[in-house]
Amino acid sequence: MKHLFPLCAMALLISACNNDTSKPNTSEEKIVATAIQFDEQLFRRDIQVLASDEFEGRAPTTKGEKLTLNYLSEQFSKMGLVGANNGSFLQAVPMVTYTASEQQTITLADLPLQYRKDIVLSSRHPNQQINIENAPLVFVGYGINAPEYQWNDYKQLDMKGKIALIMVNDPGFANPDGDLFNGLAMTYYGRWTYKFEEASRQGALGAIIIHDTKPAAYPWSVVENSWTGPQQDLALNTDEVLNRVQVEGWISLDSASNVFAKAGFSLETLMARAASSSMNVDLQQTASISFTNSTQYSDSYNVVATLPGTSQADEHILFTAHWDHIGKDETKDGDQIYNGALDNASGTAGIMEIARQFVKQAKQDKPLQRSVTFLATTGEEQGLLGSRFYAANPIFPLNKTVAVLNLDSTNIYGKTKDYTIVGKGQSELENYLAEAAAKQNRQVTAERNPASGGFFRSDHFSFAKYGVPAVFAGGGNEPLDEATAAYKIQMQQTMKGCYHNVCDHYHENWDLSGALQDLQVYFDVAHTLGNNQDWPGYFKGSEFNHLRPAK
Repeated sequence: MKHLFPLCAMALLISACNNDTSKPNTSEEKIVATAIQFDEQLFRRDIQVLASDEFEGRAPTTKGEKLTLNYLSEQFSKMGLVGANNGSFLQAVPMVTYTASEQQTITLADLPLQYRKDIVLSSRHPNQQINIENAPLVFVGYGINAPEYQWNDYKQLDMKGKIALIMVNDPGFANPDGDLFNGLAMTYYGRWTYKFEEASRQGALGAIIIHDTKPAAYPWSVVENSWTGPQQDLALNTDEVLNRVQVEGWISLDSASNVFAKAGFSLETLMARAASSSMNVDLQQTASISFTNSTQYSDSYNVVATLPGTSQADEHILFTAHWDHIGKDETKDGDQIYNGALDNASGTAGIMEIARQFVKQAKQDKPLQRSVTFLATTGEEQGLLGSRFYAANPIFPLNKTVAVLNLDSTNIYGKTKDYTIVGKGQSELENYLAEAAAKQNRQVTAERNPASGGFFRSDHFSFAKYGVPAVFAGGGNEPLDEATAAYKIQMQQTMKGCYHNVCDHYHENWDLSGALQDLQVYFDVAHTLGNNQDWPGYFKGSEFNHLRPAK
């Protein structure tokens, strides 16, 4: 997952607790009784298998993918789910893999920069050789063109043949108490995907984002680990590829400061100006970049399994979790495998355990009226590729998709008193989450760091863009008791720095009771929606309200 908040703040999934089932079967007791049936050992087993060294970090189009697809298909079949794609559990996602050489010659403002340490560049063009000589460098602030905010950092610029240097996040981050954009809560304009897209629309030759840990919400090590080695993208048509910037990537804050100083500018001063109004500056300096680039086309796959409903079987509640991680890096000494146990073997295991629970109920003559579909996506770490492809090519029509419940990293820190909804305030789905969480005596809260733009950084966003109500929720910040709080501090130290790193391993001493607690919330929401005729919509004020408005 391209997270906006650190691992220590993440959580998702269920609470197994003892219950006297001889008591009257009220709605609250019914949900607790159901929670007993979640099998923590199976949940753990699935995480452990998917995050094992054998699966080699589950990068798309690798041996790890084949093992993952076989495992998920086998498990869904054993449960009794139906392959959603005409009987098959697999949906092909046409991909292209670009691999930039580790040997790169990069000079900005006559300053030689070291690949990985100072700058990370790649190309999503089919060119075998990238050769850029003396391309003008232009600072374009946040790189945003947003008429609704009266903001255009490209105003009066012709970017043809030029390279844009772009700030992280959006102006609201620097002005949390002002009226710019959405304050601390990042808009889509703050996402790196948007910045590269807009630079491409402006005709730029290249786009380089200036990394700054605080507004980015992750350190340089995450950039280095995530943006080097093979990079996947959806296989686009020729025009879309050719209209994309030829080089894209990130530069460290210190290196960028040196470049601006060489040009006679203070980066700090320019960033302060850019935070208050749209602007751009020609640095009167150039960039020269050279590296080889290989291209390989192949299909990766989403895994899609369905439990058909009864009277409203054509209407679907969709659970999503990405099965992929970032594979392995053979240039590293020692451990080379990014196992991705928390991110996102745990989320994939979560939808598998929820699926088992719904199958059990159906076998006990309690099937849902609506269908429940489980989508394990590919390529999330490369830009939500699998979910983007499914949303554009849905197996089941999006206008018949009631809701999307996304799991991306589960709660390994124990039970909580609160329940976090990322991007809180978007859709009526949140009302169902609040009701389910209340049965556990938990209060729903917004994430503590909305500036990291969590709502735009995982697979649910691909569906929100089409107007399907989609949520990413789970975990919380208030441990249930002192013992849980003490454990959380210890486990946070264990997991420190492991996001998108080789230390994201499965740990037998993870306290998954909070994960099970959260899974129960999702299960309860799907169960409620699965037996009614509600069609949740987006609240007034959400950018998606016009696509499917709340009633």
